[in-house]
Formats: sequence, structure tokens, C-alpha cells
Amino acid sequence: MSTNAAATSATTNETSHVLNTDHPFWQIIRTVPDFPKAGIDFYDITPLLRSHIDAVIDALLAALPEGLMEEVDCLGAVEARGFVFASMLAGRLGKGMILLRKPGKLPPPVANKAYALEYGKDTLEMQNNLPPERVLLVDDILATGGTLTTAYELCQSADHTVVGALVLLDLVDLHGEFPVPVYTVLKA
Repeated sequence: MSTNAAATSATTNETSHVLNTDHPFWQIIRTVPDFPKAGIDFYDITPLLRSHIDAVIDALLAALPEGLMEEVDCLGAVEARGFVFASMLAGRLGKGMILLRKPGKLPPPVANKAYALEYGKDTLEMQNNLPPERVLLVDDILATGGTLTTAYELCQSADHTVVGALVLLDLVDLHGEFPVPVYTVLKA
């Protein structure tokens, strides 16, 4: 998702997960109805990035099980806001990063994979000449799962071991099971 996060309203699914809608971040996140098109509720998390970044990074770290970061060599930063979160986490933790980018942004050699989005198609690329590492994927929001699944598959195809995914917001009724554990601060 581009600058903000979008979520298709779940009309037929009852929420099957315990949601944490009382988290203080919900007072800061802005919901924009019918954007970018009718029937979509858009969760704008950019206000969190303006003045609450330390609290967001603390909350992301608190969402991880104890000891997991000792298993992680680097963070897999998913374009675009995954770069923001992964960069700050990497700096705090002293970990490196692997970038998963839109086409044409990384020098060759790259591996790429096309995938479906809520509104069309896209492609992710990553450098494919990196030594195998244990990776924690980092992104802002898990909606339908297409982007994170593609990031997972690209890492696997490059012989990296993905140990999990960390997201700020999980829109639980929009996706199925993910191949590795997903750690999150907020669920909606």
C-alpha cells in the first residue's frame, strides 16, 4: 500500500480474533471512509509517525516473543513504510536489513515476483546474491497478505530463512494463514 494503509470493510465475517481496539494508538490513527474507493476504510497510520515513533518502536519490540531477536540476523524491510519501521528497529537492535523493493530500484542481480494487490498487481524485487540469513520481515500493515507473502517467497527463493513477520496493524479478516508467525501491535 502506498502512503497509507487501506482495509476492505469486512461485512460478512465475524471477527474471530481478540481485537485490541482499546490500544492508545487507535486514538491517533485516522480512519478515512470510502478511500481510495467506496466500501474501503483507510487506516492512516502516518500520525503515529509524526510524533509517537519511540512508542511505536517500543510497541513493535514488545510484540515479539522473548528471545526471537537472538535468532534473527537481519530485518526484511518491505517497501515503503516497512523501510521506516525496519530502519528504526535495525538501528535500535544493531541488525542489518534486506530491502524488498518495487521494480527497478535495486542494482542487479535481483530476483522478482509479481503478486496481486487489493487494487491490481505489483512486483517486489530483492538482491539475490546475498548470503543466506535468518530474516524477520517488517511491514506496516498486513491486509490481504499479498505483499508479505511475496516478500516471504522471495526470501525463501534466495535461501534465507524467514522466522516471522512483524507488522504494526493486522487486518485479521482480510487474509488467511501466513506461512510463519505474524507478530503485531494492533488488530482490527
